[in-house]
Amino acid sequence: MPFILGTVLVFAVVIRRLLGVRVGRVRTLLAALLALFTTAPVLAALAPPDPRTVSGGEAFLLGTAAVVISALLAMAVLVILEVLLPTGSLPGPVELWRGARRRVARARRYSTIVRIALRHGLGRFLRGRPGDGPKSAVARRRLARSLRESLDEAGVTFVKLGQVLSTRAELLPAEFVEELTALQDRAAPVPWESVAAVLRAELGRPIDEAFAKVDPEPLAAASVAQVHSARLADGTPVVVKIQRPGIAAVVERDLDILQRLAGTLEDRTSWGRSFGARRLALAFAEALREELDFTVERDNLQTVAAALATSPDRGVRVPTPYVELSSERVLVMERLAGTPLGSAESTLAGLGTERRAAIAANLLDSMLDQVLVHGNFHADLHPGNLLVDDDGSLGMLDLGSVGRLDAGTRASIGQLLGAVGRGDSVAASDALLQLVDRPENVDERELQRAVGVLIVRYATPGSTVGVAAVGALLRTFTSYGLGVPAPVAAVFRAFATLEGTLALLRPGFDLLGQARAAGSRRITEAFAPDRLRGTVEEELAALLPTLRALPRRIDRIGDAVEHGRLRLNVRLFADDRDRLLVIGLLHQALLTIIGATCGVMAALLLGSGNGPRLSTGVALFPLLGYGLLIVAVVLVLRVLVVIFRRD
Repeated sequence: MPFILGTVLVFAVVIRRLLGVRVGRVRTLLAALLALFTTAPVLAALAPPDPRTVSGGEAFLLGTAAVVISALLAMAVLVILEVLLPTGSLPGPVELWRGARRRVARARRYSTIVRIALRHGLGRFLRGRPGDGPKSAVARRRLARSLRESLDEAGVTFVKLGQVLSTRAELLPAEFVEELTALQDRAAPVPWESVAAVLRAELGRPIDEAFAKVDPEPLAAASVAQVHSARLADGTPVVVKIQRPGIAAVVERDLDILQRLAGTLEDRTSWGRSFGARRLALAFAEALREELDFTVERDNLQTVAAALATSPDRGVRVPTPYVELSSERVLVMERLAGTPLGSAESTLAGLGTERRAAIAANLLDSMLDQVLVHGNFHADLHPGNLLVDDDGSLGMLDLGSVGRLDAGTRASIGQLLGAVGRGDSVAASDALLQLVDRPENVDERELQRAVGVLIVRYATPGSTVGVAAVGALLRTFTSYGLGVPAPVAAVFRAFATLEGTLALLRPGFDLLGQARAAGSRRITEAFAPDRLRGTVEEELAALLPTLRALPRRIDRIGDAVEHGRLRLNVRLFADDRDRLLVIGLLHQALLTIIGATCGVMAALLLGSGNGPRLSTGVALFPLLGYGLLIVAVVLVLRVLVVIFRRD
């Protein structure tokens, strides 16, 4: 037994060395076992009928040949396995069992979704064949209503998906956007015993040690979490946001399904490729996973609070989180005074018209600060996420959905607002091209004309159609093949949602007019003497290292030119697409050469007689010849199918 084990290990080491690539240990040992067990039959086939006629030297040569042939056969089997099933493509037993369980759960969920779609009349869209869509507005409205009802019934992930799609006017017709906007994230409350178990597990101690009291009746219940009022040990009123038990597993299962569906759409449909279904699904999954992690919302609260603290006169604030009591599934926050905007009619009526207009303007200014200055902004400021106090101060809630913008994007949005305020379509189109994912070819002059028409129609003084302007701008993006990155789409979504909120604060509030005025005011402030000096100092500080290094670089270039050492390096195939094209051509050429070589060798072997016999009816040369012929045919067919297929 030790001898057999040692021989197998030697075979395994030799085979891996000869192949020169890393191959899985299990399949290498199996190949070594195959080599060990085929050595004896191969030796018997090579030996003459009467072994007594074989000398010692001949026996050694025959044994070596048998070992080499067995090792080559094992290597061939190993290569075939690597081609058909590369190392790592087959899961282990534990992973196989877990994967089977996941597939069964996914299949059940698929069947549930299909039943929901069939019940709401969407079955014809599940056949996988292109068909005619609804032609009239009435038919589109009916289909949109069926889609909304299906998403609502399918659960939390699909409700969230519908809410996100309702903000993408460049992807869906107006009837669908309007219908999906009605989706509400609501759910029946979870019994207190189940929620309390989550709270105890996250706190790591009894509830009464952290809180003096927690109200078992929730203030609000949504599909991801529910909120309870509570008091800390010192009597401070707080709210406790607790994640619903088991919701993370449900969301992960549905996200897996959505990402698979998105991949299928992008692979099989032109419209799925045009707006990047995979990219949208990944962005949606990332945002929803962030919403499930309450530490992200905790950090968002702290970041936005720091940004709002720079302009306390606007009267907008967010609740302070209690970090020591918060975790991934529990968030403890300060309880802000005030009434939700959607039910604050009496509070607003007591503030008066002028005060309400000032509050709306302050809220808009605060959002512009968040977008243009700080880069962290509330992306879903609907009336339910805003509290109004009796003194007119505002409190922003639910910062699980926060947009983040880099400095370049913030600068481009600022340039766009400034260009719209001036009515400059050229500058506006330039800013738009910096914001979006542009195709290789775009007619910039036509885009400038289209943007100019939008500015004249929507951005002239007296216009009060902000949401329509956003929708028209997004449709312009689509018509010119411009992709909208998720952070930029979040900005449009935020201001489209904000318009309805501002209209409740002050009916008839002119969002675009106030935005233009705020943009002009910001430009004036930027050129004020104190601000201008600071801006110049910042720019000079950023430019100083380059200016200091410039004379030295010019001197080196002049010296290289003088002594003939100036060289120009050009990176060939810097583009991934160029590299993939060349690699593909190289692979096809190599397959052609290898296939042709195998064909020639097969013809030579088949025309060279029988050669040594492996058994009574099997000769070596015909066996190798037919084997090489099969390899040649397979390789040539692989090349031909690439040449003739029209993809």
